[in-house]
Amino acid sequence: MRVQTFSKVQILRNFESTCQTLSASDNRGFKQELEGLRDVGKDLSTEAAGLEANKEKNRYPYILPYDHCRVRLSIQNSYPNSDYINANFVPGGGSERDFICTQGPMRDTIDDFWRMVWEQNVKIIVMVTALRYRDLVLCDEYWSLQPGTVYHGPFQVTTMARKQGPDYFISTINLRQRDCPTDRIITHYHYPSWPDRGIPKDPSSLSTFSDHVRQHLEAIPHLGPTVVHCSAGVGRSGTFVTVLWLMQLCVRGIQPDVRAAVADLRQHRMWMVQNLEQYIFVHKCLLYWLSGGKSSCFTHSDYTHRDLRRGNRHHRREHPSDQPPSTLQQILQPGKLLRRLLPS
Repeated sequence: MRVQTFSKVQILRNFESTCQTLSASDNRGFKQELEGLRDVGKDLSTEAAGLEANKEKNRYPYILPYDHCRVRLSIQNSYPNSDYINANFVPGGGSERDFICTQGPMRDTIDDFWRMVWEQNVKIIVMVTALRYRDLVLCDEYWSLQPGTVYHGPFQVTTMARKQGPDYFISTINLRQRDCPTDRIITHYHYPSWPDRGIPKDPSSLSTFSDHVRQHLEAIPHLGPTVVHCSAGVGRSGTFVTVLWLMQLCVRGIQPDVRAAVADLRQHRMWMVQNLEQYIFVHKCLLYWLSGGKSSCFTHSDYTHRDLRRGNRHHRREHPSDQPPSTLQQILQPGKLLRRLLPS
């Protein structure tokens, strides 16, 4: 299928118009779109995550990976449930497995996390959470923050270098497995200032960070998926993947469709882009990036935190006929998914 492509100026003009329309009347369009996505994926099974042997491997009991696209680890010592990790393959600019979205590793799942990185040939890890918020542990420390070595199961994890960007840190990690003669180099991006269930301080920060990761992905051979995680691996992780994925579309001349992207992601992991604030912020980041930093907010109307809280409680379904096809129907017809629009 031949897809019409557009210049960046055309994409910006059309996207500005879309954002102005959606933000009118107290963000009515944004609220309707997100409300229409509320039930996407809810008919998909999470049986493996609910097994008694796996329950303690879930950081949050209500955030579970779908069975149809969960990451399966190798079986260890013939133990049938040793293949489980709370992680899903999710689509990106090239395939259904461009990314792995997962929860922040727990003390008892760090070994499994590094096993997943090794087995899936991961070269880039993107962490969009702080380790702690006050007394709450959001993610256990699974690598050394300073140059040095830590050991997790059969893995030797060595932080070789760590440098600081505007709002993030980049660590170069040497990963070695016991009894294996080769080692791997992993790039670890850490964006710690993103608050749980919230958004970064402004669109420029996340746009710059996302574009930096995008350019890195384009510069290296496509060997394995990119791991993205926050604490639960749904809200901030989903927001980041959506922004990055739609950037990948835009540089190929494809018009960004946030609603379609989030719908697709929610068929692969529950609650991707968790709330209205994050959903609107995806649009702001793309608008900022497309305009080269000249337009960071919508010109028609803007939102307040009070409006967003009220909107989250009182969504109304205005147009039932606009509901997407059933989740299983979309999975069985992957040709209709957004990523299939990418020209080769």
